[in-house]
Amino acid sequence: MRLDKIIRDSGVTALSGNGNPEITAICNDSRKVVQGALFIAVKGFASDGHDYIKTAVEKGAAAVAYEDEAALAAQIPDRSTADTVFIRTGSSRHALAVMAANFYDNPSHKLSLVGITGTNGKTTTVTLLYRLFTGLGYHCGLLSTIANYVGDKCYEAVNTTSDPITINSLLAEMADAGCAYCFMEVSSIGMEQERVAGLKFRAGIFSNLTHDHLDYHKTFAEYLRCKKMFFDMLPADAFAITNIDDRNGMVMTQNTKAKIVTYSCRSIADHTCRVIEEGFDGMLLKMDGKETWCRLIGQHNAYNLLAIYSTAVTLGADPDEVLVEMSRLESAPGRLDTLRGPHDLAVVIDYAHTPDALENVLKTLRDIAPERTLVCLFGCGGDRDRTKRPEMAQVAQKLADRIFVTSDNSRTERTSDIMAEIKAGMDISGKARSVFIEDREQAIRTAIMTAAPGSTILLAGKGHETYQIIGTEKRHFDEKEIVNGIFNEMKQLS
Repeated sequence: MRLDKIIRDSGVTALSGNGNPEITAICNDSRKVVQGALFIAVKGFASDGHDYIKTAVEKGAAAVAYEDEAALAAQIPDRSTADTVFIRTGSSRHALAVMAANFYDNPSHKLSLVGITGTNGKTTTVTLLYRLFTGLGYHCGLLSTIANYVGDKCYEAVNTTSDPITINSLLAEMADAGCAYCFMEVSSIGMEQERVAGLKFRAGIFSNLTHDHLDYHKTFAEYLRCKKMFFDMLPADAFAITNIDDRNGMVMTQNTKAKIVTYSCRSIADHTCRVIEEGFDGMLLKMDGKETWCRLIGQHNAYNLLAIYSTAVTLGADPDEVLVEMSRLESAPGRLDTLRGPHDLAVVIDYAHTPDALENVLKTLRDIAPERTLVCLFGCGGDRDRTKRPEMAQVAQKLADRIFVTSDNSRTERTSDIMAEIKAGMDISGKARSVFIEDREQAIRTAIMTAAPGSTILLAGKGHETYQIIGTEKRHFDEKEIVNGIFNEMKQLS
């Protein structure tokens, strides 16, 4: 594709160099530059792409986009000696997203792209939408925290919202494969970094807004603003589907051009849901007045399922067919996965890593089986939002009978320091019911081995993850494997 088509509408303020070269590739990593590529210099948190412009030119970049004139001059003092077109932009991040979309021929215009944002429920909702629409007979794509799918072809996911080049390359593959829909998680960080600029969404969903990512956004108001940006960017022919039971549900859509669709489990809305009964195996819901049995559990999943139903019906699916297909859905990996063991033990693995998510899961387990002893094992990630650590402790001591505080992904923080900040959120009663074990596998083993018969043990925070990051090392750590191994040992001992 010629350069002029790639850079249109990307915020170009100046061009230097001759010609309109054919661009063979697009990248923002100088290590991936090939002959004829367009290199976009983006200022990151760990490094600045402007520092690698000279490297990109030496490797044969046909064009370089940048925003910092002084940085370019430091790298290329005399541009006339370089056989490269230099493109100045107002924002390299914005330019990267728009240029990536243009380079891949704007694939989001060739299918129905549905995005969801919110603190909790994003992965479950997009995963189940992907499964639901696949069950309804559509060829679909998925961009999520757990994995990316083009039809049934799976690609590893690195971030909740991938970089613009990855997003558009996958969307292009989906369009070429005949996908009618793509369901995508949209994070607040992804919005702030303009990773979805240049994309056309058919619908946007808001789940909820609670405490998370304040290590990045610093304030809740800024976190909210970044979430709201998603709905502000929706076009007039799109749908903004929002949970009005969340106090920020209508705040999200107050400036949107899209048609607003509301859903609620507590009040009057376009789509409503009520939990009639539930157990470990599922729950009976009344969705828009019609009953359906679903295999997921918990009030928070009632909201997720209502969001799925509302979206499917809004996009034109038959409500009765949607309810039938919903009854076949199973939870996303690492979301309330229940393993049954000896002595009537139930170990539940869940990704809950925010105060609100932890409270939702613990309340669900308490409501389903109030007679069972409830054990909660959790930690908090290192190099992340520290303010939620004491809050999670307060949730655990309020709802659990026994507590095990341990490591999560400690990264470059000392696990003992993280655990101390969690402990600081507990009162005397909470501390008395808590055990502090840094090694997570040992904590899991102790929690299971010392549990009273008939206990429910929640392992919170890891969910679908099959690794643990300690320092800068990523180690294999699969909680299902660990739990099943402990159960087998217990069976042999009995």
